[in-house]
Amino acid sequence: MSENLQTVECNDCGRFMSIGHSANGGICSTCTQKKCIGLLTDSERDKLFGEKSGNGRIVRPRGWKWMAEFVDGDGTVWHKGVEQPDLNGQRPITDIEALRAKRKSAKETSKVKEQAKLLEMAAKKKELKKAIAAQKDFLNHNVGGKNA
Repeated sequence: MSENLQTVECNDCGRFMSIGHSANGGICSTCTQKKCIGLLTDSERDKLFGEKSGNGRIVRPRGWKWMAEFVDGDGTVWHKGVEQPDLNGQRPITDIEALRAKRKSAKETSKVKEQAKLLEMAAKKKELKKAIAAQKDFLNHNVGGKNA
């Protein structure tokens, strides 16, 4: 099957692609997709891809679908990921930076607790090693550091 293909450049962007020997030229999938999206109106594009911020990302924090209530920047209210159209514009916008700060402080607190646990476990392990060494000395008749 691969012997029936030839490699040519895309007519628009210059990328290389494989086409059949009977074809004279072609347009790559990326250029075809860009042309199709270019035919959409702005409202259709927003409906298809969602409203986006200036950098191209939808501004919603991680886990917003599981929040009891989340309010988008445009005033859309969501309860556990389900839109509530009757409450649009009636609630204050959720402060994303405050959520991030809260998560960061919780992460730092858990790290401090984990570090304290590790230190406690290390101290217990050190005590156990001493106890095991004392038992070995006792079994080897080396009580008090002297040979009996």
